[in-house]
Amino acid sequence: MALTKEDVLKVANLARIELTDAQVTKFQPQLAAVLDYIEQLNKVDTQGVIETAQVTGLENVLRPDVIADCPDDERQATIEEAPQTVANMVRVTKVL
Repeated sequence: MALTKEDVLKVANLARIELTDAQVTKFQPQLAAVLDYIEQLNKVDTQGVIETAQVTGLENVLRPDVIADCPDDERQATIEEAPQTVANMVRVTKVL
């Protein structure tokens, strides 16, 4: 697929990337090669192929969540080791 410099600049603009003229010239054939490969993949017959997100067969191994009481001595030891505490609780940085 032949790409113009304007095509490369449009893709760069969409990606919020500023390119020099030398970079546009460098990336023009590379981007064309990627699009050619995608076109080749689009020609593959995928009728009857089951969609998948994991091809290795690996699965997450998770344990069930179990609520359990924490002995007071372990709780107090944990609080004492925390870098910051407030009202007998561990203080952490706000995460937004």
